[in-house]
Amino acid sequence: MIPVGIFTGYFPYALAETISKLKGHGFSTVQLDLAFKDIDFTPGTVTKDKCHKVRDAFRDANLPISCISGYTNIIHPDLDERRRRLEALKEIIRHARDLGTPYVISETGTYNTESDWVHDPKNKTEEGYETCVKVIEELAQEAYDHGAVFLVENYVNNVIGSVRELQRLFADVPHPGLGLLMDPTNYFDDAHIGHIDETLKEIFDALGPKIRIAHAKDCKRAENAAEKHAHIDASEAHTFRGAGAVELPAPGLGSLNYELYLKRLAVLHPNMPLIIEHLDEADVPRAKRFVDGVLRKIGA
Repeated sequence: MIPVGIFTGYFPYALAETISKLKGHGFSTVQLDLAFKDIDFTPGTVTKDKCHKVRDAFRDANLPISCISGYTNIIHPDLDERRRRLEALKEIIRHARDLGTPYVISETGTYNTESDWVHDPKNKTEEGYETCVKVIEELAQEAYDHGAVFLVENYVNNVIGSVRELQRLFADVPHPGLGLLMDPTNYFDDAHIGHIDETLKEIFDALGPKIRIAHAKDCKRAENAAEKHAHIDASEAHTFRGAGAVELPAPGLGSLNYELYLKRLAVLHPNMPLIIEHLDEADVPRAKRFVDGVLRKIGA
């Protein structure tokens, strides 16, 4: 059966209280955000002892950490800022096993200077792609050297957004330190949002074996093209709700065919963690009921 989890970052508390709330909602796994009110995980301060404290607390609660958030713009156009961000991501990668999982996730970035999720013309150029690939190769090797795996999470506005772009990436970087975070909603733009089932089938047919962890949010046509954020106590990666023609709400609040999504996932990866996102704390019970209901209906 597919275990259902959530990002810890939607619970902005100290470590023990965060775990208590997660257990209260009945989750069986988590995607770890290194953000607790009582532990400093700012870049440069991550240590084995801190990681073991977090890992052991989740293990004692029988709440396994399935993967770790490392979200940042890995190709930021300011080279000094890019180096700073990559070093912070590598620090997490080097400590992934200390936190109990090999998997660290980030999106593939944009050359836009205003936002990590807005398109820039350079994103779809050969130069932009080649630069991104070099960074991903570097991160995959860093992960491999430390017993970890770097998972790319594509997003339609970033350098790597489409099925074809991911196929090209995995062909160009056939590295054991590289895998895919599966989030079908990240493939949808104005051209695809009207063809959800066909796009889901294409994603799984082309990329199914590369998937290591799966996400659960939703997608629907946006009322306006502005970048959308929720007003919650969380990182910008967790407040983001879409940009351009597609809005990205919580699971069950959009148009994604969840039965088809989870049926295809369960056939290929019957025990893969499914991580809920794009919601506020008050909506967690509803979102979990929705996801659990679909999984129960399809027998996964």
